[in-house]
Amino acid sequence: MDLKACGDFWQYHSVLFILAMFFFPRLTMIFSGVIGMAFAGPLFWIGLILVPRLTVAIIATFLYFPTNPILCVFTWIWALSGESAEKQMCFKRVK
Repeated sequence: MDLKACGDFWQYHSVLFILAMFFFPRLTMIFSGVIGMAFAGPLFWIGLILVPRLTVAIIATFLYFPTNPILCVFTWIWALSGESAEKQMCFKRVK
């Protein structure tokens, strides 16, 4: 898969897909076919395990920013707030 715009996000996905990404980013990325094997390099797998929301935001920006910039902005807001909240919760549980 080439890192060019794939067209409109809504041609390929629905609101159900967004909800799945919101609640289960790792499972959705693995089972949805969002990424082809071209993305399955070591950086992708490290990102999927450690920071899945940021990985989603990066892929969404590359693929859909030309056609859906508002969606990408919301993806980055979700990614940055979700990752910080998740990591903060983990640190509290460890203490």
